[in-house]
Amino acid sequence: MLLNRATAEAIAAGRISLVLRRWDRSRVKPGGTQRTAAGTIRIEDVAEHPRDYRVTEKQARAAGYRDAATAQAELDQRTARHTYLITVSFAGPDERSELAADSALTAADIAAIVVRLDRLDAASKSGPWTRSYLRLIADNEAVRAPNLAAGERIDVPRFKRRVRRLKELGLTISLDVGYRLSPRGKALIEAIG
Repeated sequence: MLLNRATAEAIAAGRISLVLRRWDRSRVKPGGTQRTAAGTIRIEDVAEHPRDYRVTEKQARAAGYRDAATAQAELDQRTARHTYLITVSFAGPDERSELAADSALTAADIAAIVVRLDRLDAASKSGPWTRSYLRLIADNEAVRAPNLAAGERIDVPRFKRRVRRLKELGLTISLDVGYRLSPRGKALIEAIG
């Protein structure tokens, strides 16, 4: 479930407790979490309704809309079969930020990260990619993902999935446009060359 920065921040601040979506099938499950620009969001409940379900005023306000008509108009732009009312809450800050900021890497930290990078490389059918992506991001800070993906001759969704794997390790930071190496990522590059 994609959440824009404004929505994620409103959930974190407690101003939004419901997300409205129209999908053919549910893409989230109760009890799940999702990392966003504002932190980790918890999926509390997922209610599935038919496509013609009408949003109430209370639901629209809980989802951050000024009224039901505005919320319904946005939902009606999608032609999917079901309307989903997803109850959400703020679970806490994204722990990756703290991890990304930690540039004091010990030899054991470096070895553990290298093992994780090696595993990602070994699982790739197209060959090793982790170190080249780190260098690519280091050399192209704030460059649009489609531009970077084109240079790697890879489709954008696959490129972004790979970068998210590096972010999970605290090595990259997503910007409004593009990426940059985190302090942890820079320290790793300096350590491994």
